[in-house]
Amino acid sequence: MKQFLLGLCLFMTFGLSQAEAQKYFTREGKISFYSDTPVEKIEAHNQKATCILDTESGKMEFAVLVKAFQFEKALMQEHFNENYMESGTYPKSVFKGQIANAADVDFSKDGTYDVTVEGELTIHGIAQTVSTPGQITVAGDKISATAKFETKPENHGIKIPSVVRKNIAEIVEIDVNVALEPFKR
Repeated sequence: MKQFLLGLCLFMTFGLSQAEAQKYFTREGKISFYSDTPVEKIEAHNQKATCILDTESGKMEFAVLVKAFQFEKALMQEHFNENYMESGTYPKSVFKGQIANAADVDFSKDGTYDVTVEGELTIHGIAQTVSTPGQITVAGDKISATAKFETKPENHGIKIPSVVRKNIAEIVEIDVNVALEPFKR
């Protein structure tokens, strides 16, 4: 139910007035993050990211419920949600932006296109401007998108206690992989 409401909110923020534009959507986007230090490797995966892409304007939005990230160790997941991300207070992370070079992508023609995605990434209630390379693949009536970028937890107000500071990387890598289908009302 939460995923449906999150998806509906995303669609509503795009505005129903753009009904003539083709929109693509998923509730099963994959977002992973990696923290690699000499002391510990941490990774988590979330396969419930919601994404909507407007192929006419190049606008795209992502929303992910923080509690949906899965860790190998349950204790890591608990600490992530309670101590660092404070997912009770900040239940979701959001990206709102667009494909900067959307004119270079022919959404009506199969192929893989290099893109630059720019926008605002809000994690832990703090927004930061992001610009990252990615790829859009068009295959029939489906579109997939991938990107990798890095962020610093401190840039989003995430405090890492000194006792575990060496366990968590200063820069965390984030992978995005979504398979989108035409949005059907």
